[in-house]
Amino acid sequence: MPTDILIQAKDIRMEGVLFDTPSGQALAAALPFSGPAHRWGDEIYFAVPQVVQELEDDARVTVEVGDLAYWPSGRAFCIFFGLTPTSVPGEIRPASAVNLVGRVLGDPCCFADVQDGDTVTVSRR
Repeated sequence: MPTDILIQAKDIRMEGVLFDTPSGQALAAALPFSGPAHRWGDEIYFAVPQVVQELEDDARVTVEVGDLAYWPSGRAFCIFFGLTPTSVPGEIRPASAVNLVGRVLGDPCCFADVQDGDTVTVSRR
């Protein structure tokens, strides 16, 4: 069953959902979690060291604006709101394959205000 979440950073409060996938379930079980933001283009990611998941069979090398992902290589939670340094026209590309774990339910462009080091918290809503 999907898990309703709230993502907070600075004065941003964004609702989202974690999907019922192995990585989504592992993240839901770890709620609440937080960490210092790292920006990579229009992606925010931060380590969730208590969650260890491998790449799933349907791991993605491209994502959409508003996707939430788990990055096994970095053991990190990712929020995509635009292009990354490896993106090509028409495609948003993570640094390497990610497990799609959810979506934000509003306009993710507000995450552009989050800077490196800002605390991002994910909790149940």
